Amino acid sequence: MEPDPSPVPTGRATVIDVKRPLPDEAQAAEWLAHSGEDELNSDMAVLNGALHSFRLASADPYLGPIGRHQTLVARIGYGLGEEVAEGLWTDARTLVASARRQRRSKLLAPQARLAALLGGRERPLACEELALRARLDLDQGRDREAALQLMVALDAAIAELAGEPATPLLSGRVEELRDERDPVARVAQAALEGPLGDDDRDAIEYALGRIEAALRARAAAKR
Repeated sequence: MEPDPSPVPTGRATVIDVKRPLPDEAQAAEWLAHSGEDELNSDMAVLNGALHSFRLASADPYLGPIGRHQTLVARIGYGLGEEVAEGLWTDARTLVASARRQRRSKLLAPQARLAALLGGRERPLACEELALRARLDLDQGRDREAALQLMVALDAAIAELAGEPATPLLSGRVEELRDERDPVARVAQAALEGPLGDDDRDAIEYALGRIEAALRARAAAKR
């Protein structure tokens, strides 16, 4: 393909996919017209994998992944090798993330809790942060890390939530977490020994979902 005389500049981060070269500009334009969030998500997974590798190589705990909601501008496009090497495109288009409509109460709840945490009226739980780390590892395909993080998150959740003021809903959630202790321990042990299978990942997903549900029940009980 001949480069466009006025290529479009990229943003700050560029992910280049050369697995499926486009044979000509007509097909490239067709691909661009039908590409969107799915392609962007795949590219962001590649970028986050590279960031994770750099985090390990540099031993920098402050390097983290990038989420879709953090992007100021997201573009997807195509270009010649020499173009994209210079951070340019032959053609590109901006993707606008669709806004999910939510009830006003759901929008205000995180703000109210943030104010409570910052004001010292509510204490954060260790299991909240541990569960978030497990969710990140699982979403990024790091199943072994997710399993090991989940084991600690589950034990912390059982201990911390059992000490919360008793409500029927929260008490039932804590009992669910206790039931998951042995299955999670088995998966965590398997994670120490090597790669995990699909059944193990399903077990991680289920148990992590139970922790997240218990935390939501705690938040609801405090409203």
